Amino acid sequence: MAKDVAIASAILKIVNSPAYGLVRSVSDIKQAIMFLGWNGIEALIPALKLKQMFLQKTCCISLERFWDNASEIANVNMIVGQRVKNKIPVEYLYTLGLFHDCGIVPMAIKYDDYVNVLHGSNRSSKESLVDIEDRVYGANHAIIGYYLASSWHLPRDICQLILRHHDLSLLEDTSDPNQQLCFCVLKLSESIVNSILRDEKIKDWERLEPFIFKKLNMSEDEYIDLQEEVIDYLNQ
Repeated sequence: MAKDVAIASAILKIVNSPAYGLVRSVSDIKQAIMFLGWNGIEALIPALKLKQMFLQKTCCISLERFWDNASEIANVNMIVGQRVKNKIPVEYLYTLGLFHDCGIVPMAIKYDDYVNVLHGSNRSSKESLVDIEDRVYGANHAIIGYYLASSWHLPRDICQLILRHHDLSLLEDTSDPNQQLCFCVLKLSESIVNSILRDEKIKDWERLEPFIFKKLNMSEDEYIDLQEEVIDYLNQ
């Protein structure tokens, strides 16, 4: 692992993120691995390897922009996760944030016109991206992302959340409280990143907002404080 520069750099970046709040930055990969522990590394390594497999020359969208956005959501996921009283390993939240939309990339590789579907989704107030994908291609990025993540042996809970990250029925599904909690963290992170960087709300935010605030035990003032913390992080 220490010989894989990209993986080692990614792990060090995660450990030194604001989510961990370390007084001193960690520069030694062995120290970072000891800090994260086996479970943390087990959640991260397949995900980081998966990211490396895609090539820009075969893809109709900018992979650099895609992964930058995914990384922002992943890091905000960890910041939000630190505020959740029901502690969820932040490495899981990072992996979920980085790969919740991973199925978009193979679709952008397979379909030359996929960028038009993305633009159509951004303009539509009625159809979600998965709805448009199903209508145009008979498949969607949530399902493809689930199979992709499963084939790379990402944790089962993360694979399930990738599959259901557009499924609002999770708001009523109380069979797995941790999955519901992770879903809320993800949607809150997406909302914050979209609001700060694009000055727009995510779809269904009006429905999601009261449920998320209740589930995460978060007030409007705490949400504003969280936004300010994320702005400071993004400006670093």
